[in-house]
Amino acid sequence: MRTETQTKRFHAPETPTLNPGDAFFELSEEFRDLISRRAYELFELRGSVDGHDREDWLQAVSEILLNVPVDVVETETELTILAAVPGFAEKELEVRVAPHSVCIIGKREQASEQSDEKAVSTERCSHQIFRILELLSEIDPDKVKATVSDGILEIQLLKVALDKKVPVLAKAASA
Repeated sequence: MRTETQTKRFHAPETPTLNPGDAFFELSEEFRDLISRRAYELFELRGSVDGHDREDWLQAVSEILLNVPVDVVETETELTILAAVPGFAEKELEVRVAPHSVCIIGKREQASEQSDEKAVSTERCSHQIFRILELLSEIDPDKVKATVSDGILEIQLLKVALDKKVPVLAKAASA
C-alpha cells in the first residue's frame, strides 16, 4: 500500500510591509525609493495636481517592477515556490533566503534603440523583479534549490524539523 504525503497549494500574498531588522528590509527600501521618485515624476508631469497619489504610485510600480505571480506548494517536509518569470535567464535571477522568507530578484537588460526622431509618446516596460514571500514554516536556508525552465522559477525549500526525535545516548562514567 502506497502512502501519499498531503500537499497544499496556495497563492502567495503580495509583498509584505517590512520593518527595520527584517531580512530584506534594506533591499525593499531601495525599491520603495525608486518607485517613490518615479511616482513624484508622474505627479510633476501631471502639473503637480493633487488627488492622483494612488494612480501615480501604481503606475510607477508597473513601470519599474514586473508582476510575478507565485504559487506555493507545501508538503510535510518541504515548500516549493513556483514563480512566473517569462523571458528571464538563470543569470538574470537571484534568490535570497532567510528562515521565514524568500526574496526573488531579477533584472533583464534590454538594448535600447537609438533614433534621431523625437518621441511623441513612450510606454515603459518593466524588466525588474522584486518579490518577497513570507513563509508560514521555518526553512533551512542552507538547503535550497532553485531552477528556471520555460519561464517558471522553481524554488525548493526544506522545512526545519521542529519536532524531530533526538536519540539519547549513554555516556560512560569517567574515573
